[in-house]
Amino acid sequence: MRLTWIEYLNLNGLLFMKEKINACDSVLDLIGNTPLIKLNKVTDDLVGNFYAKVEAFNPGHSSKDRIALYIIEEAEKNGILSPGDTIIETTSGNTGFSLAMVSIIKGYNCILAVSSKSSLDKIDMLRSLGAKVYVCPANVSADDDRSYYSVAKRLHDETKGSVYINQYFNQLNIDAHYNSTGPEIWEQTKGQITHLVACSGTGGTISGIAKYLKEKNPNIRILGVDAFGSVLKKYHETKEFDNDEIYPYRIEGLGKNLIPSATDFDSIDYFMKVTDEESAHATRELARREGLFVGYTSGAVLQAIRQYASEGEFDENSNVIAIFPDHGSRYMSKVFSDDWMNEQGFFDSVNAEEVQKIEFIK
Repeated sequence: MRLTWIEYLNLNGLLFMKEKINACDSVLDLIGNTPLIKLNKVTDDLVGNFYAKVEAFNPGHSSKDRIALYIIEEAEKNGILSPGDTIIETTSGNTGFSLAMVSIIKGYNCILAVSSKSSLDKIDMLRSLGAKVYVCPANVSADDDRSYYSVAKRLHDETKGSVYINQYFNQLNIDAHYNSTGPEIWEQTKGQITHLVACSGTGGTISGIAKYLKEKNPNIRILGVDAFGSVLKKYHETKEFDNDEIYPYRIEGLGKNLIPSATDFDSIDYFMKVTDEESAHATRELARREGLFVGYTSGAVLQAIRQYASEGEFDENSNVIAIFPDHGSRYMSKVFSDDWMNEQGFFDSVNAEEVQKIEFIK
């Protein structure tokens, strides 16, 4: 039977409408499966093969999307969270952003206690997602009533129907990366990874990945990155907490002035400390030479790789995976600000050429 032109268009229109539109239900569907990107120019003088697991490709632009979604969904499964409840957390910025994003989709309120060391960019981002933010002094002890740990606990006690995520002491922080980031790296490298290099703050990222990879191949080297002013490296080596190790430093989300139970020190082979200044320049170098606009801790990882390489850690057969935790947009008022870099004394005669002059056409 011959169809008229109108009948043909209607028929094909109906058939087209029955096809499923290829779209995500929400931004939460985009969490995970971040790419590995080969590092070329910034490692061209090093022996080995170097790749970055770029967590900025998560919808919340950091690896913390993984733990935010995982911990919240575990709380839902166990009947701990109900719609309309309040999520409370201690954060240097990234976890808070991820929790606020997940809270919007799932219908929770979000209250965050943030360190004053966090960039203004991060704090503004948290507020833009509707989170209530308490900014707490950075250079106080963890048990000080003003610390962001103590403030978050107090807010949890005072807020009915609230859940305190407590990422520093939450086993689910490790589990999230054991169940996602670790398997992704193993699959992406076809099991050929020889080294993992990752920053340690809460320790959940490096510990969860390490647990998975060591189960697959116990010979994989897990190399941590710590900051000068943090207690993690010495505690790893001595199992002693040394308060004399603690002093102010600038890198956010790296190192600690306490010992998080979310860090499995036994799964980490070694820690390397890096300086604020060298990490800042490495961060800018990643943007300038690799086109990777990533955060301060990513620069810290690159700097640590160079220091590990100088100690003979890698050879020509090494396949080194670096975790780049977040996006550079969160550091526009810090490492990507020439004014901030100058204020810190990070532009010396060697690095002055980094400053790019702006010319205004009149």
